[in-house]
Amino acid sequence: MRAAVITVSDSRAAGEAEDESGARLADFAESLGAKVVVREAVPDDQEAIEERLRHWADGGECDLVLTTGGTGFAPRDVTPEATRAVIEREAPGITEAMRTASREHTPLWMVSRGVAGVRMRTLIVNFPGSPKSIAEAGEGIREALPHAVKLLRDESH
Repeated sequence: MRAAVITVSDSRAAGEAEDESGARLADFAESLGAKVVVREAVPDDQEAIEERLRHWADGGECDLVLTTGGTGFAPRDVTPEATRAVIEREAPGITEAMRTASREHTPLWMVSRGVAGVRMRTLIVNFPGSPKSIAEAGEGIREALPHAVKLLRDESH
Protein backbone atom coordinates (compact mmCIF):
# COMPACT_ATOMS: atom_id res chain seq x y z
CA MET A 1 0.00 0.00 0.00
CA ARG A 2 1.41 3.36 -1.08
CA ALA A 3 0.30 6.59 0.56
CA ALA A 4 0.55 10.32 0.01
CA VAL A 5 0.30 12.66 3.01
CA ILE A 6 -0.87 16.19 2.26
CA THR A 7 -0.89 18.93 4.87
CA VAL A 8 -3.36 21.70 4.11
CA SER A 9 -2.11 24.88 5.76
CA ASP A 10 -1.10 28.31 4.54
CA SER A 11 1.73 28.59 7.09
CA ARG A 12 3.08 25.06 6.50
CA ALA A 13 2.96 25.49 2.72
CA ALA A 14 4.90 28.76 3.09
CA GLY A 15 7.49 27.04 5.31
CA GLU A 16 6.66 29.35 8.23
CA ALA A 17 5.91 26.58 10.74
CA GLU A 18 6.88 22.99 11.43
CA ASP A 19 4.53 20.39 9.97
CA GLU A 20 3.94 18.26 13.05
CA SER A 21 0.53 17.01 11.85
CA GLY A 22 1.97 15.82 8.55
CA ALA A 23 4.72 13.96 10.40
CA ARG A 24 2.20 12.30 12.70
CA LEU A 25 -0.04 11.37 9.79
CA ALA A 26 2.92 9.83 7.94
CA ASP A 27 3.74 7.82 11.07
CA PHE A 28 0.11 6.67 11.24
CA ALA A 29 0.20 5.58 7.58
CA GLU A 30 3.42 3.65 8.15
CA SER A 31 1.89 1.95 11.19
CA LEU A 32 -0.76 0.57 8.81
CA GLY A 33 1.98 -0.92 6.65
CA ALA A 34 1.88 1.84 4.04
CA LYS A 35 4.92 3.19 2.26
CA VAL A 36 4.66 6.98 2.30
CA VAL A 37 5.75 8.00 -1.20
CA VAL A 38 5.31 11.73 -0.65
CA ARG A 39 4.69 14.29 2.06
CA GLU A 40 3.80 17.76 0.94
CA ALA A 41 2.03 20.90 2.09
CA VAL A 42 -0.46 22.99 0.13
CA PRO A 43 -2.14 26.26 1.05
CA ASP A 44 -5.76 26.50 2.16
CA ASP A 45 -6.92 27.01 -1.42
CA GLN A 46 -9.61 24.77 -2.89
CA GLU A 47 -8.16 24.65 -6.41
CA ALA A 48 -4.67 23.83 -5.11
CA ILE A 49 -6.02 21.06 -2.87
CA GLU A 50 -8.12 19.59 -5.70
CA GLU A 51 -5.11 19.60 -8.03
CA ARG A 52 -2.93 17.66 -5.58
CA LEU A 53 -5.68 15.15 -4.78
CA ARG A 54 -6.22 14.51 -8.49
CA HIS A 55 -2.48 14.27 -9.09
CA TRP A 56 -1.90 11.57 -6.49
CA ALA A 57 -5.13 9.65 -7.15
CA ASP A 58 -4.96 9.71 -10.94
CA GLY A 59 -1.25 9.00 -11.31
CA GLY A 60 -1.49 5.44 -10.04
CA GLU A 61 1.30 6.06 -7.54
CA CYS A 62 -0.92 6.02 -4.44
CA ASP A 63 -3.57 3.71 -3.07
CA LEU A 64 -4.28 6.05 -0.18
CA VAL A 65 -4.19 9.85 0.08
CA LEU A 66 -4.38 11.22 3.62
CA THR A 67 -4.85 14.90 4.29
CA THR A 68 -4.51 16.84 7.51
CA GLY A 69 -5.92 20.30 8.09
CA GLY A 70 -8.61 22.52 6.69
CA THR A 71 -11.55 20.54 8.06
CA GLY A 72 -12.90 23.01 10.61
CA PHE A 73 -15.25 25.99 10.43
CA ALA A 74 -12.76 28.76 9.61
CA PRO A 75 -13.46 30.59 6.35
CA ARG A 76 -10.34 29.12 4.68
CA ASP A 77 -11.10 25.53 5.82
CA VAL A 78 -12.04 24.08 2.42
CA THR A 79 -10.47 20.63 2.43
CA PRO A 80 -13.85 18.83 2.57
CA GLU A 81 -15.17 20.87 -0.34
CA ALA A 82 -12.05 20.13 -2.40
CA THR A 83 -12.29 16.45 -1.57
CA ARG A 84 -15.98 16.24 -2.51
CA ALA A 85 -15.15 17.94 -5.82
CA VAL A 86 -12.69 15.18 -6.80
CA ILE A 87 -14.11 11.96 -5.34
CA GLU A 88 -16.43 9.72 -7.31
CA ARG A 89 -17.94 7.89 -4.34
CA GLU A 90 -18.16 9.06 -0.73
CA ALA A 91 -17.23 6.76 2.18
CA PRO A 92 -19.17 8.32 5.08
CA GLY A 93 -18.59 5.45 7.50
CA ILE A 94 -14.89 6.24 7.63
CA THR A 95 -15.34 9.81 8.81
CA GLU A 96 -18.22 8.82 11.08
CA ALA A 97 -15.86 6.36 12.78
CA MET A 98 -13.15 9.02 13.05
CA ARG A 99 -15.51 11.47 14.74
CA THR A 100 -16.83 8.76 17.06
CA ALA A 101 -13.27 7.83 18.08
CA SER A 102 -12.48 11.50 18.72
CA ARG A 103 -15.54 11.97 20.90
CA GLU A 104 -13.91 10.44 23.98
CA HIS A 105 -10.92 12.81 23.67
CA THR A 106 -12.46 16.20 22.95
CA PRO A 107 -15.80 17.93 23.41
CA LEU A 108 -15.19 19.58 20.01
CA TRP A 109 -15.30 16.32 18.03
CA MET A 110 -18.38 17.39 16.08
CA VAL A 111 -16.75 20.43 14.47
CA SER A 112 -14.54 18.29 12.25
CA ARG A 113 -16.01 18.30 8.74
CA GLY A 114 -13.63 15.76 7.21
CA VAL A 115 -14.71 13.71 4.20
CA ALA A 116 -13.56 10.34 2.86
CA GLY A 117 -14.16 8.86 -0.54
CA VAL A 118 -12.85 7.07 -3.59
CA ARG A 119 -11.39 8.47 -6.77
CA MET A 120 -10.64 5.77 -9.32
CA ARG A 121 -8.86 3.15 -7.16
CA THR A 122 -7.54 5.54 -4.52
CA LEU A 123 -9.04 6.17 -1.10
CA ILE A 124 -8.85 9.78 0.10
CA VAL A 125 -9.34 10.54 3.82
CA ASN A 126 -9.38 13.96 5.51
CA PHE A 127 -7.92 14.07 9.02
CA PRO A 128 -8.22 17.04 11.38
CA GLY A 129 -5.28 19.42 11.58
CA SER A 130 -4.44 19.00 15.25
CA PRO A 131 -1.36 16.77 15.74
CA LYS A 132 -2.98 15.18 18.81
CA SER A 133 -6.10 14.30 16.85
CA ILE A 134 -4.28 12.23 14.21
CA ALA A 135 -3.83 9.17 16.42
CA GLU A 136 -7.17 9.66 18.18
CA ALA A 137 -9.22 9.80 14.99
CA GLY A 138 -7.01 7.23 13.30
CA GLU A 139 -7.74 4.57 15.89
CA GLY A 140 -11.34 4.53 14.73
CA ILE A 141 -10.34 3.48 11.21
CA ARG A 142 -7.05 1.62 11.72
CA GLU A 143 -8.39 -1.79 10.69
CA ALA A 144 -10.67 -0.52 7.94
CA LEU A 145 -8.13 1.36 5.82
CA PRO A 146 -5.95 -1.60 4.70
CA HIS A 147 -9.12 -3.61 4.02
CA ALA A 148 -10.63 -0.79 1.95
CA VAL A 149 -7.43 -0.46 -0.09
CA LYS A 150 -7.45 -4.21 -0.81
CA LEU A 151 -11.04 -3.96 -2.02
CA LEU A 152 -10.14 -1.05 -4.30
CA ARG A 153 -7.25 -3.09 -5.71
CA ASP A 154 -9.77 -5.89 -6.32
CA GLU A 155 -7.73 -8.24 -4.13
CA SER A 156 -9.48 -11.14 -2.44
CA HIS A 157 -10.38 -10.54 1.18
